[in-house]
Amino acid sequence: MTDRKTELAANLAAVEERIASACAAAGRERDEVTLIVVTKTYPASDVRLLSELGVRHVAENRDQDAAPKAAACEDLALTWHFVGQLQTNKVRSVVGYADVVQSVDRVKLVSALSAAAVRAEREPVCLIQVALDAESGERGARGGVAPDGIEELATAVADSPGLRLGGLMTVAPLAGPYAGRQQAAFDRLLEISSRLRGNHPAANMVSAGMSADLEDAVKAGATHVRVGTAVLGVRPRLG
Repeated sequence: MTDRKTELAANLAAVEERIASACAAAGRERDEVTLIVVTKTYPASDVRLLSELGVRHVAENRDQDAAPKAAACEDLALTWHFVGQLQTNKVRSVVGYADVVQSVDRVKLVSALSAAAVRAEREPVCLIQVALDAESGERGARGGVAPDGIEELATAVADSPGLRLGGLMTVAPLAGPYAGRQQAAFDRLLEISSRLRGNHPAANMVSAGMSADLEDAVKAGATHVRVGTAVLGVRPRLG
C-alpha cells in the first residue's frame, strides 16, 4: 500500500474501534451506526483510497469543492452527503451528486430542492438540521432551525415531489444552553427525533457526532456519525 493509504487504513481502524467500543458500551449493535467520512478540503485521490478501504459514505460541505470531486469519483460506489449550509443558488448543482442533503433548515430551501430534484429526476434524502442554540423562529449560528420549527419543515419535505424525509441532523452548539454539553445536546436531538417519528415513521436517521464527540452521539442513539480529522488527519486545504 502507498504511505497515504496505509495512513488512512490505520486511522479508519482506530475510528472503527472507537465506534465499536461505543456501541458495546451503549448496548447497541455495530451495524446500527453508519460512518460518514467528511472529505472536505481533501483531494479526490483520498476519496478513491477510502473507497478501496471499504468506505461507502462520504460528506462535503462546500459545493465548489464537492461538485468536481464527485464528478471525478462518479465511477465509485459511494453515497454522497452534503452537510454544509446550502444557498438556493447552489441547489441545482448539489442535487446533481448528493444522495443525502443533511442541512435543510428553511422552507425556501425545500422548494428549491424539490424543483431541482424533479428536474434532475433524482430523489435526495433530506435531513432537517436542528439548531439547539436557536431561539424560536431563528436559525442557528452554524445553520439549522430552532426545535419548534422542525415539524413545519418536515411536513414541507414530506409533501414535496422529488424529496424523501430521512430524519434529523445537528452539530453540537458552541453557544446557548448546550454549549460544551455534547451528551445533553445529542440526548435532546434523540428526544426530538422520537417525536418526529410519531408523524413521520420513516424519518429514522439521526446524524450527530464528529471526531471529538462520536462516543457521546453513539451513546445517545445516533444512526450516523460524521468523522473527518480522525480519519484524514490535518492536510493542506484545497485551493
